[in-house]
Amino acid sequence: MKVIYSIFLALLFQSVSAQQLNFTVTINSDRANTQERDVFNNMKTSFEQFLNGRNWIEDEFRPEEKIKGNLLITINEMPSVGLFNATVQIQTVRPVYGSNFESLVFNFADRNWTFEYVEAQPLEFNQFTFLDNISSLLAFYAYIAIGLDYDSFSPRSGDPFFEIANNIVSNAQKSPRPGWSQNPSDRRNRYWLANDLYGSQVMVSIRDAYYLYHRQGLDLLTSKPEEAYRNILEALKLVGQASSAQPNSILTITFMDAKSDEVSKILKQASAEVKAEAVDILLKVDPNNARKYNDILKG
Repeated sequence: MKVIYSIFLALLFQSVSAQQLNFTVTINSDRANTQERDVFNNMKTSFEQFLNGRNWIEDEFRPEEKIKGNLLITINEMPSVGLFNATVQIQTVRPVYGSNFESLVFNFADRNWTFEYVEAQPLEFNQFTFLDNISSLLAFYAYIAIGLDYDSFSPRSGDPFFEIANNIVSNAQKSPRPGWSQNPSDRRNRYWLANDLYGSQVMVSIRDAYYLYHRQGLDLLTSKPEEAYRNILEALKLVGQASSAQPNSILTITFMDAKSDEVSKILKQASAEVKAEAVDILLKVDPNNARKYNDILKG
């Protein structure tokens, strides 16, 4: 009887997990001026354990429901032992219902991260205070990833997670480390990302676009394609509205960085009317990818 009960418990804990993230961390240390390469293997392991081994929210996820992501850390400089200057590329994906396709939801380049790392020192996080620049940055993007995932399934359901991310920014401003401050000359940072997702009424329309694009768009492509294309177009209209009201916002740029390739391929199968309206919006919002969007009309 005890054996049967133990098997039951094992199956139960395999089917539901407290952790919500499944991130792969990659560290490019080619520029680091050090012969001690093991530190980067330990760093990778430590950062992955911090992200994937923690219960970030109360909701329980099945293994297949965990939010998949990649964290690419490029070490640009190692001014002294244990001190690193780096850039970080964060990407998360979301499955599309009725297909084997995964949609890129978040694609963000954090260009200014300075941190101290001591091997074997455990990483701790407290959302109410700043402890260090590693746990704060990793936790910040963990909550951004969770918030955007929730927004893609239900309108504005990422609110509580963006609030925590915003609190992390506020706490980290007590630190002299770059990337956390309200710097008008550097709007591609954590402060402005949190501000757009949590504090800006103008950017709310882009959050609504995440839901329309994914849940009412991509998820319906196989069952209701005409409705799906129309909803994707409506999502792009919302992005266009935000872009017109606040040009060059980091959230608009981030949305298009994630979606430019995908939308240019998907819309080739849409009606001529949807294509024409969508391309008109895309050329205004993201002119740097004009060639890509003009190709939609040839599809």
